Order: sequence, then structure tokens, then C-alpha cells
Amino acid sequence: METVNWYDCVKWCNARSQQAGLTPVYYTDSGFAQVYKTGDVDAVYVNWGANGYRLPTEAEWEKAARGGLSGCRFPWGNLISESQASYYGNTNSYRYDRGANGHNAIGSVGGTSPATSPVGSFDMNGYGLYDMAGNVLEWCRDWCGTPYGQPRTTNPIGAGSASGNRVLCGGNWDYFAVSSQCAYRSNYYPVDAYNFIGFRCVRGL
Repeated sequence: METVNWYDCVKWCNARSQQAGLTPVYYTDSGFAQVYKTGDVDAVYVNWGANGYRLPTEAEWEKAARGGLSGCRFPWGNLISESQASYYGNTNSYRYDRGANGHNAIGSVGGTSPATSPVGSFDMNGYGLYDMAGNVLEWCRDWCGTPYGQPRTTNPIGAGSASGNRVLCGGNWDYFAVSSQCAYRSNYYPVDAYNFIGFRCVRGL
């Protein structure tokens, strides 16, 4: 999934939860009576105890991306090549980029180049997750008001109120290897929807 804004991702999570008979996570009131279904609403209340689908926090996303490794730049180690992820190679600027240079040819899906690559085009990480580096940036729950480097020993949920932009992680097919690092964060306005932005969802158990 690509070219989706933050609001649509959140509404999709609620719709999927309801379709599966689960309790939705996002509401437009603090009493969790009005499920968030329409419009672009910044004042969204999160029911963290619900068992439905939601966007991950930035900290959850990073932990998932690492796949059980710690202290490594990428989900598999400290070097990256275009056989491991879809990103824009630039070996002259990044010593850990092993290339090749330019757009990854694997993104040429249906005759369109450059573009996102099909899920499963590269090896999974240690948790069995695909494309946690490169391909598309992925929306997180957090506002970008929480400083980068926030504690990862617990699960911080980020800034509680609107601060302009939402956090995205994971890098993308049109940007350099630096953005594909597990700890790298980007940010866009929640209304932004581009062909290098997507999402994945999680569930509370």
C-alpha cells in the first residue's frame, strides 16, 4: 500500500478491526464512544487497551525493524546493498552503502520504473517481517514532538498533542541508504500522501 495519508491509515485500521470483530483503537472522544471513521481529525483518542488494529509507535516500529538484533544499522547488520532493500544507491556519500548506485531495478513493477517493489522481494528480518528497510516510508502513531533518541527501554507513545508532523520510519525506494537505518526517523504532515509513503499495522494482544 502506498500514497496514503496518516488519517486514511488510521481509519483503515478501525475499519479492519470492525470487519474482524475486534474493538477499534481510534476514537473522536475521550470516553471511546465515537469510533473515528470520517474526516481528517488530529484530536484522535487512542484506546491502548483495545485488541484492534493500529499504527505502531515509533519505538515499536524500531524494535520490529531490528528483528532481534541490537546495535546494528540495518535489520541484518551494518552494511546495505540493493540485493537487500529497495533504496536509492549512493556509494560515494555513504561508506556503508555497497550499491549499486541509482534506483533499484527490482522496483520496475508492471513496466513502471522507479517504483515500490513487491512484498517478499528481499529476505525477511529476524522476526519474519519484510521491507523494514527501504521500499516505502511507514506511518507511525507518534507526533514528531517527541525528541529523537527517546528512551527505548520502555514503549513511549510520543507526544500527546498535535505538533505539526507525524513520524515515519523505514526509508524508501527514492532516497539514500541513510533513511533505511532502523533508528532513522522522517516526518510529514499527516495529510501528505506520496508514492513513497505507506504503512503497516499492529495489534494489541
